[in-house]
Amino acid sequence: MKVQKNTLLLLACLVWGAAGFNILRIGVLAYPAYVTAVNLLLSAVVFVLFQRFVFGRLVKKHTGRIAGMEEKPQFFLKFFDGKAFAIMAVMMTGGIGLRASGLAPERFIAVFYSGLGAALLLAGCLFGRNYGRAVRAAACG
Repeated sequence: MKVQKNTLLLLACLVWGAAGFNILRIGVLAYPAYVTAVNLLLSAVVFVLFQRFVFGRLVKKHTGRIAGMEEKPQFFLKFFDGKAFAIMAVMMTGGIGLRASGLAPERFIAVFYSGLGAALLLAGCLFGRNYGRAVRAAACG
C-alpha cells in the first residue's frame, strides 16, 4: 500500500496519538488513589523529559525526513525508520512486561504512565499539526 508523503504524517499522528491515549488512560485510571502534589509533579517531570528529549526530537526528525522525500507515493510504513519502530517495540514490550510481571507498583503505573502517555499523545498531536501544515502548503504551493 502506497500513500502520498504527507499522508505519512497523518499515519504517524494516528499511531502515536492512539498509543499515547491508551498509555495515558492506563495511568489516569490508576491515579485516583495516588493523587498528591508530589505525584502530580513527578508525572509532569516525566512528561517534560520524554517530550523534550525523546518524542519532541522524534517528531522533528521524522517530519523533516518525510518532507525531504520525493513526491511519488511512499510505502505506508515509511512514516518511521527502523530505529523509531525499534523504540516503539522496546517501549511496548517493556510496558507490557512491567505491568504483567507485577514488579511495578500501581503508584508507579499511575505517575509514570500518565506522564509518558501525555508526552506520546502530544507527539501524535504534533504530527497531526505538521500534517495540516503540509497539506495547506501543498494546496497553496
